[in-house]
Amino acid sequence: MKPVPSRLSRRALALSVLALSVLTPSAFAQDKPPLKILVGFPPGGSADVLARLVADALKDDFGPIIVDNKPGAGGRIALNLVKAAKPDGQTVIILPSGPMVLFPHVYKKLDYDAVKDFTPISQIARFQFGVVSGPASNVKTVAEMVAKAKTDPNSASYGTPGAGTLPHFMGVLMEQSAGITLNHIPFQGGAPANTALLGGHIGYKFDVVSETAELHRTGKVRIIAVTGNQRDPQVPEVPTLRESGVNMDATAWFAMYGPAGLRGETLARLEKAMMKIARDPAMKEKMFKLGLEPIGSNSVDLATAQRTDLARWEKPIKATGVQLD
Repeated sequence: MKPVPSRLSRRALALSVLALSVLTPSAFAQDKPPLKILVGFPPGGSADVLARLVADALKDDFGPIIVDNKPGAGGRIALNLVKAAKPDGQTVIILPSGPMVLFPHVYKKLDYDAVKDFTPISQIARFQFGVVSGPASNVKTVAEMVAKAKTDPNSASYGTPGAGTLPHFMGVLMEQSAGITLNHIPFQGGAPANTALLGGHIGYKFDVVSETAELHRTGKVRIIAVTGNQRDPQVPEVPTLRESGVNMDATAWFAMYGPAGLRGETLARLEKAMMKIARDPAMKEKMFKLGLEPIGSNSVDLATAQRTDLARWEKPIKATGVQLD
């Protein structure tokens, strides 16, 4: 005959089950590695700054988060690491839109499929670019830049964070729009391009406004125009290209992607967290100070934005004849 459990032992068993049900999620969470946000550019650049803001905002929901910089190849090194990662929600990337909407048209051979190899998570924010003049050019307006480029094309060199990046293509668009020729000098990230600009090794730079806003304010360089259809709140005194007589209007965005196959509750958790932080007043204020317009979209809307921009940029890029190896 089996012994009848005492009332005390039954209570102990019940409490044990309850405790297990409460502790198990935390235990599993502790067993998981930290969420890793990859950035394809060096520390200090705009993508890195935004990634660290996002990491700080997500820590309450995700615990410790690692921001891992893997610079080079215009962000493609980091993208390939995400492509090879498991779709378990532990590895994501924050990047500008160029590698996802421009690279497929710019590169002859691309070692990833911008649509099939990744899962859209959230479109974080929109942003625009600055046309920056350095000590070597000493140009104060777009009109001066255009006139100087036409009379002395060899002196009109501009730096960007990398070949085939959004700033590179902004330079190409300006060449077309203004009818000038510029000499492109690619760097591995925005910070090295700033160093070259300050050192007088290049005359101009195209990059996200936040990269050079402080240098502009201190008078070390001059942002002579911004590329959007409205002035940037970081440098409200700087005119747009259209205001400066160049018929050009171009912006871009930052987004978070994961590896292909990311779905279900794992995707939803990241997606909802990104939508949540984009609505947070403190986070919005931080983004505005960086010259970013917060969006915080869902996965479907990011996928739509990517498809739209892939179609939008195809003809202009092909018309330029820009093809990189």
